[in-house]
Amino acid sequence: MLDGENGPTKQKAARLVVDLAASAGADSFVECAHAHVSGVSVITGGHGLRRFLADLAGDDQGKVAIPTTLNSAGCDREKFDEMGIDFEDFLKLQFEIVLAYEGLGIDATLSCTPYDQGVEIKGIGSWAESNAVCYSNSFTELVTNRESGLSALATALTGWAPYWGLHLDENRQPNILVNIEADILDLADWSVLGDWIGKQVQSDWKMPWGPMPYIRGLPKHASFVMKKTLAAAAANYGCPMLWAEGHTVSPPDVDEYQGELTFTNADLQGRYDELAPRGEVDLVVIGCPQASLGEIRATAAAVRTHMELGEKIPDKRLWVFTSGHNHDLAEADGSIDLLEEAGALILKDTCPEVTPYNRKMYNHLLTNSLKAEHYLTSGLNRMPTSVAPIETCVASAFNKELITGARPTLDSRAKEPHTTSKTHQEGDSVLTGESLPSQETWSVSGKAMVTDVPITYLGYVNRDSGVIEEPGHPLDGVAIEDTILIYPKGSGSTVAPFVLMGLIYTGKGPKAIVNRDVCTLTLPAASLLNIPYAYGFDVDPCLAINDGDDVEMSLTDGKVTLTVIQRNN
Repeated sequence: MLDGENGPTKQKAARLVVDLAASAGADSFVECAHAHVSGVSVITGGHGLRRFLADLAGDDQGKVAIPTTLNSAGCDREKFDEMGIDFEDFLKLQFEIVLAYEGLGIDATLSCTPYDQGVEIKGIGSWAESNAVCYSNSFTELVTNRESGLSALATALTGWAPYWGLHLDENRQPNILVNIEADILDLADWSVLGDWIGKQVQSDWKMPWGPMPYIRGLPKHASFVMKKTLAAAAANYGCPMLWAEGHTVSPPDVDEYQGELTFTNADLQGRYDELAPRGEVDLVVIGCPQASLGEIRATAAAVRTHMELGEKIPDKRLWVFTSGHNHDLAEADGSIDLLEEAGALILKDTCPEVTPYNRKMYNHLLTNSLKAEHYLTSGLNRMPTSVAPIETCVASAFNKELITGARPTLDSRAKEPHTTSKTHQEGDSVLTGESLPSQETWSVSGKAMVTDVPITYLGYVNRDSGVIEEPGHPLDGVAIEDTILIYPKGSGSTVAPFVLMGLIYTGKGPKAIVNRDVCTLTLPAASLLNIPYAYGFDVDPCLAINDGDDVEMSLTDGKVTLTVIQRNN
């Protein structure tokens, strides 16, 4: 495939698989049983996704080699008008993307919950959807690395992945110990917990595969929905798997943890206080990740209570998002009819975080999901979003006057600064690192843009300007354009490489990229677009180089040399 014998599409895919294997230090490849590809909505993949898929068109040999499913789209095609989306040509662009994926032989399931489709999947997979990666590694027999949309697509097309990372037992080790002293009672509590753990991660903790907590002290009973909710929120901050005492297999013994945390009732209540709705709510959204049958039934039960009092939801103020699979199940048991009779809008094939909301209609959302809150408040929608249990969400949907006052703004919610271990460096510095097999020689120089805090491309890097837009991030407000960008790794959504590719296509991206850790969210874009890329340095470049230093970087004979020419004083 690498030699082009199976066409240009599989050649590109093979090049990416080989580049990733080399950077990961893998000594072999492994056949995968299943792939799940992310990057579907117009507002997530954007220009980079559409251009990349267009480049793959017209290759009759460019078909997936293994069963492959597709992530959520940005709308429900059948209820597009009811969603009120005000985005030029959105439906046309959206289904051009879906049809392009189908042209590659991918099954357009349009679901972000491939583990909740009624089919048990085992073995080694290549999944690119953060919540699905965390859930499958933690609670099923499927093993997968936290792939990007591009690396999962490359494996889908070739059938092979590097044998590395979480495929290997020695890397599936807990690195954070979490003791639960709070009363975890409501479904939303599990979501708050997962998100809270990610927020505690320190920049100097060594976690090359991401935060992987061992959680002790949870309630003895945990339903499928509770596990799903916990995994989804933990994945906000790059968690690829977790252990929960009594609910997963026992974790392997470790000599020490990077950190030990205690989650108390004060922590739980504190997050609810921070996230509580304090002004008029325009829309209530349930189902992020897409609602399981249990979540649909729980929402229907809360709705029934109000219906029995003769109430009706005005203006379709409640949207419930689910997969086509679970929509059919909920339709069969009457839950869909009940919700629609009450005035709710039931949407399939899409998800709250990837939908472009009409800002003439909606400027403050309420949800029960910290995953939804994390991305809705990001640059994807920049939507003020509050969080509460399902019962409170449903009550607000029925009664517009339940929560009154001015709608909140994003600026009204305080953002804690990210922790950083960076200190100003003096003197000469020459670092030695590695590059990719597909890159033979290059030389670049310029201003270094440096942080020891991961960069979240989807939602927190402006996809038009390349400016980091993450309150609390050390580089908030700074553009990555024409820099030598140095950071530990990417975090957040697995759609990151499509965002980065879009910026590179339009000239708003960096001239070179340096990662401390092997990064499947960054490397694919550099590999496919031949952007100078380096990793594996003898010292941590995130700490050795100052932001603003003038640097020079070159690749010769397979080795990268990074030299500070002038320090930023």
